[in-house]
Amino acid sequence: MHFFTIGYEGTTVPDFLEALRSAGVRQLVDIRALPLSRRPGFSKSALRGALEEAGISYVHLRALGTPADGREAARKGRQADLERIYRSQLELPEAIAATAQLRQLAGESPTALLCFEREPAGCHRSLWLRWEAPDAAVTDLFA
Repeated sequence: MHFFTIGYEGTTVPDFLEALRSAGVRQLVDIRALPLSRRPGFSKSALRGALEEAGISYVHLRALGTPADGREAARKGRQADLERIYRSQLELPEAIAATAQLRQLAGESPTALLCFEREPAGCHRSLWLRWEAPDAAVTDLFA
């Protein structure tokens, strides 16, 4: 199994879409708990529309997002707290179901995981991959 990851921090929608197209991504899975953004074009509805125009499907799996206390820990650089909080999130029934759905989607076509952070090491998407898809090949776009 192969996953792409992408963060939209510091980019524009056209550059974001080009990175996905160039990599051959056919679907984007948004794993933000809150798919909102102050960056124009990256909130759920606008992003879904731009992706659809580019021929890339959009799926939002809220249950794989980081809870508020985990986002706060990440902002403050408390990596151990982020990991503990996110690990608990992934043990919830809805997150277990979303993980199964994500694996199925990734098995069907080239899939990218989306979150805000440009650098994947500081993002929960890398934790998900480490814990839930440890044998997967990973390509970080923009990293």
